[in-house]
Amino acid sequence: MTKKDIYRDLKQLGGATVLPESPEQAELERVPNPQAGTPYCVRFTAPEFTSLCPITGQPDFAHLMIDYVPGDWLVESKSLKLFLGAFRNHGAFHEDCTVSIAKRLCDLLAPQWLRIGGYWYPRGGIPIDVFYQTGPAPEGVWIPDQGVPPYRGRG
Repeated sequence: MTKKDIYRDLKQLGGATVLPESPEQAELERVPNPQAGTPYCVRFTAPEFTSLCPITGQPDFAHLMIDYVPGDWLVESKSLKLFLGAFRNHGAFHEDCTVSIAKRLCDLLAPQWLRIGGYWYPRGGIPIDVFYQTGPAPEGVWIPDQGVPPYRGRG
């Protein structure tokens, strides 16, 4: 399989796309990992992630950090961007949003390892940080600290 062949089934990259109405409607796409068998870490940072409070409908904001060690598949980044954007009108608590994103990526990619840090901005005076990972980090792979400082307010 040539490198060009691994991209032939992508539906969203390179064309006009519309933000999905919901995360459930979003189509996450994957491509074969051309470096399968080589352990390495991939990081996605979404510093302007938004969702809605399921009770009040008020917006919630987070800085998401997604790290994964791929197996046979990579997530296509435009489809990931559209998937994350679909949470803009989705009502769910911080914990549910964060863990749901991780589980959807794990179901799609079957990565060797994945972790997500959801660093949610304060609402009602309390920031909520949500962390999920699939197990211990693989040995021999450099996995940098997520580097997002805890919320300090004025302190």
